[in-house]
Amino acid sequence: MSYYIINFIVAIGLFSFSAFFALAGVYAERKISAYIQDRLGPTETGKFGTLQTLADILKMIQKELIIPAAADKWLFMLAPAIIFIAVYMGFAALPWAPGLIPSKINLGIYYIFAIISVETLGILMAGWGSNNKYSILGAMRSAAQIISYEIPAGFAIISVVMIAQTLNLQEVAMQQGILASEKIKFAGFWDVTKIGGFFSWNVFRAPHLIIAFVIYFIASLAESNRAPFDIPEAESELVAGFHTEFTGIRFALVFLAEYSMMFLVSMIGVILFLGAWNTPLPNIGTVHLAIWTTSMAWGIFWVTLKTLALVAVQMWIRWTLPRFRVDQLMNLCWKVLTPLAFACMLISGIWRLWLM
Repeated sequence: MSYYIINFIVAIGLFSFSAFFALAGVYAERKISAYIQDRLGPTETGKFGTLQTLADILKMIQKELIIPAAADKWLFMLAPAIIFIAVYMGFAALPWAPGLIPSKINLGIYYIFAIISVETLGILMAGWGSNNKYSILGAMRSAAQIISYEIPAGFAIISVVMIAQTLNLQEVAMQQGILASEKIKFAGFWDVTKIGGFFSWNVFRAPHLIIAFVIYFIASLAESNRAPFDIPEAESELVAGFHTEFTGIRFALVFLAEYSMMFLVSMIGVILFLGAWNTPLPNIGTVHLAIWTTSMAWGIFWVTLKTLALVAVQMWIRWTLPRFRVDQLMNLCWKVLTPLAFACMLISGIWRLWLM
C-alpha cells in the first residue's frame, strides 16, 4: 500500500511542478517579451504583475466548456487531456539529482521519446474533432512538423547514446561529473575524470557533440511548436491553429502542455549534453569545487538552473526571429539538420571505437 501512496505523491508532485512552472513561465515570457520590445509587460495585478497569470487561470477555470455543434464530441473532449498527459508522463524518467529520479527506467531516453510522440495524436484529435478548417490545417501542419523534426532530434540523441553506451538517463548523468565510474576525456584527449566540472560534460567530450546539441535544440523548438517553428498556431494565418475552438480548462490543458514541453525538452538537452545535475565548477588543485558542489540539493539546483537557462533562450528566440514558412521549415529539417545529425551519429561510432 505504501508503494502506491509514494507513487501517488510523486505523480501529484510532478503535476504541481508542471502547473507552477506554466504559471511562472507565462509571467517570465511576458516580462522577457516586454523587455525585448521596450515596454513594461504585466504591472497591475499584484506586485509587478506577478498575480496576472494566477488571475488568468482562475478566469479560464470559470469559463463555460463549449463544444461546437458540428464537432466530434469525444475526440474534442479527449484531445486536450491526451496532449497534456503525453508530455506530463515524460517527466517520470528525468533524473533530478544523484539518487533522485521519479522512475528509474533502463530505457529512459527511449521511453521519453516514445511517450511524447503521443502528443501528435492528441493534436490531430484536437484538429479533426473541432471540425474547423483552421484547426484541421493547424493539426496537419503540427503532425508534419513534429514527425519530421523527430528524425534529426533522434539522430542527435543517438550520437550521445553511442558515446555514453546507455539509454539510462541517470547513468548518462553520472558519466558527466566526478561520480563517473569510467574515464572521461575532454575532446577525446585530456583526462578530466578527477577534475569534473563543465570539462566532463558530454557536449565537450567530442567536438561533433556541440553540433549535435545545436541540432537537438533547434529540433526541440519545432517539437514544442515554439517560434520560429510555430506554424501550427500561426495566429496571422490560422486564428489559433489546432486549439482555435477550445476554451476554459481545455485550453488551459493545451497551454499547460506547451510550457511543460518547453521544460521537458530543455531538461532532456541538459541531461544529455550539459552535465545533467553535475556542477559546472571544476576541481582546481586543492580547491575541490566539484566535490563541494555535488550532492542531492546541489543537483536539483544545477539541473533546474541549466534547464531554466535553455527555456529563457527559447523565449528569447520567440521574440527575436520571424516565423518560418512551411517550405523553409521542411527544407531546414530534411536538407540541413537530418544530414548533419546523421553525420554526427556516424562520427560518434568512429569516436567511440578509436578514441575512447
